[in-house]
Amino acid sequence: MLHGGGWWGFIRSDEDARPTISAQLLRRVWAYARPYRLWIFFVLAGIFVSTLLDTALPLVVRDLINHAIPNRDFGRLNLLALALIVIPLLGGLIGVWQRQYSARVGEGIIYDLRRGLYAHLQRMSLRFFTTTKSGELISRLNNDVVGAQNAITGTLIDFITNIITLVITLAVMLRLDWRLTLLAAIVLPLFILPAQRIGRILRDIRRDQLKANADMTSQMQETLNVSGALLVKLFGRQADEQGRFSGHAARVRDYGVRQALIGRSFFVIIGLVAAIGTAAVYWVGGYLTMTTATFQIGDIVAFALYLPRLYGPLSALVNARVSLATSLVSFERVFEVLDLPLEISDAPGASTLPEVRGQVELDGVYFSYLAEGEAVTLSSKDGDTPGAIQPITTRRWALEDVSFTVEPGQLAALVGPSGAGKTTVTYLLPRLYDPSRGSIRIDGHDLRAITLDSLAAHIGMVTQETFLFHDTLRANLLYARPTASGEEMIAACQAAHIHDLIASLPQGYDTIVGERGYRFSGGEKQRIAIARVILKNPRILVLDEATSSLDSESERLIQAALQPLMADRTSIVIAHRLSTILAADLILVIDEGKVVERGTHDELLALDGLYARLYRTQFAQQGEGGG
Repeated sequence: MLHGGGWWGFIRSDEDARPTISAQLLRRVWAYARPYRLWIFFVLAGIFVSTLLDTALPLVVRDLINHAIPNRDFGRLNLLALALIVIPLLGGLIGVWQRQYSARVGEGIIYDLRRGLYAHLQRMSLRFFTTTKSGELISRLNNDVVGAQNAITGTLIDFITNIITLVITLAVMLRLDWRLTLLAAIVLPLFILPAQRIGRILRDIRRDQLKANADMTSQMQETLNVSGALLVKLFGRQADEQGRFSGHAARVRDYGVRQALIGRSFFVIIGLVAAIGTAAVYWVGGYLTMTTATFQIGDIVAFALYLPRLYGPLSALVNARVSLATSLVSFERVFEVLDLPLEISDAPGASTLPEVRGQVELDGVYFSYLAEGEAVTLSSKDGDTPGAIQPITTRRWALEDVSFTVEPGQLAALVGPSGAGKTTVTYLLPRLYDPSRGSIRIDGHDLRAITLDSLAAHIGMVTQETFLFHDTLRANLLYARPTASGEEMIAACQAAHIHDLIASLPQGYDTIVGERGYRFSGGEKQRIAIARVILKNPRILVLDEATSSLDSESERLIQAALQPLMADRTSIVIAHRLSTILAADLILVIDEGKVVERGTHDELLALDGLYARLYRTQFAQQGEGGG
């Protein structure tokens, strides 16, 4: 079980990120880069050759000034002028070649990380998604994966490039004149102090900017979807939301302006320090030129050209460790999700569930939504209301010592007050959760001993809140069985009494349903969901029979659609309709997580217990109104 903080405790937010570099992290990063090691070698080779060519340019200028021009050597002058064209051209071509392999490495790592991350998230239990921010998961899949790529192809490549450039430049400068090299290096402390100070300030601004950006994105995600936009319009809060968004956008703007200003100030300081070093080189170099025969004007010019190649990499390397560690935070955040334990998974040696007869048995089942050691909190959400996948409960056990058996082909109706635990029972059957104690069996097979895929193949579920992808009706229907033919799809829709409506649409089955199916009414969406399950043709049906909010015509059509769906199947239904109660082979009355009564309609009425009271208050008026 999870610790008291729930799944969210496993995931660290941006504010808690601490840039560190560990051997374990580097080894894990290298594991993703290893498949591209040949391309990485090409990238490093390209960097080395490009740096050598770049370093050769000042030597060409030096030779032109010191020898070709004074000696009026026109042949040498022509060759050196040609070299000033050819060297940058070669460097540019090598840069394009290097960038090609760098892009292959980066995009390949993005692909591997996204595929692995998405696959892992798909295997997470329903509990994980009910206690984790979806926006955070999307951020990990998008922003952090791209950040991880930049750590490899951006920060790390720049780090290596700067080291190679610095080493080669220092070697050439020392070969030319050690005195001027030492003079150029004296100003280095002037680089280090402001670079470290401003680097810390910029990191803090960047962290605050990311949080402000996240707040702005969160508001957009909440208010620019169908549900959020509808709520804003119904309560007339457009102006308030615009004001709130303006506040978030203003903070992002202000951080951006501050970041640009401080960054520019840093470049002014760096430029001043570089100017001091350049002036010192020209001053001392000029003195050496005038007082010695071994130092010439071309040497001064070459040194001046080398200074940017010295100071630029040095200023970048001052904060290289922090920059690299900060960029590796993206890898850490991705790995945090990849390392999340799987609560629901196939047991070692799990068997495939064969063709089933449909017997369902719960034996001494206990279940709690609370993590181990987590305190009981007051209820704020009804356990059986739409969308209440993981209700907050006032009791420790959502289900307590539940045992019952539904024989093949039987219809079992779950009845009880709101929040009693009926929905929880239906979530345990397809292993959206595992029981805390006890066992659930299908035809004698414990659910935890069979594969999840084979279990899903034999169970069909129609939830109270119907979800449709923002795609065509055809795509939503075939989601249940992609290999189904068009005739089978139409037959399923006819059985669900939705085909005539679909056929009347201009695009028919190619009609886009809209986000979450909002272009269709509640009753229409339910019939589409029923058609989808009919197309799947499962042996066991789990149904939350939600019709209380529908008009009588929609309810009649859904009732007609359910008849072929439940025929010859083991059906476990959360009953909201009297006709279902009367047709049930077994009625299970659940209260406070326990099965308090069981039997047929007549047997339970004779008991004059909870079921009889529910019948008189909830179902009798349906009978008076004709069902």
